[in-house]
Amino acid sequence: MPYWHYPGTMGWAGGIGMLVLMVLVLGALVSLAVVLARRGPQPPTSADTARRILDERFARGEIDQEEYEHRRDALMRTK
Repeated sequence: MPYWHYPGTMGWAGGIGMLVLMVLVLGALVSLAVVLARRGPQPPTSADTARRILDERFARGEIDQEEYEHRRDALMRTK
């Protein structure tokens, strides 16, 4: 039911309230976009790439188990 005895909206306080609300909504949207962008797939680090290559070389039989374990331990120490 409209209130006919009020000449308009809430006056200047209503305008400030709407401005604050818009800033809060925009801030929430920007924060959500940043969080979602950071949760995306990350490029592999150099240690992960080196470990993958080492695993592949061991699987192909290019290196024996002793050399594999020695190099793997060396990679783990550099992290």
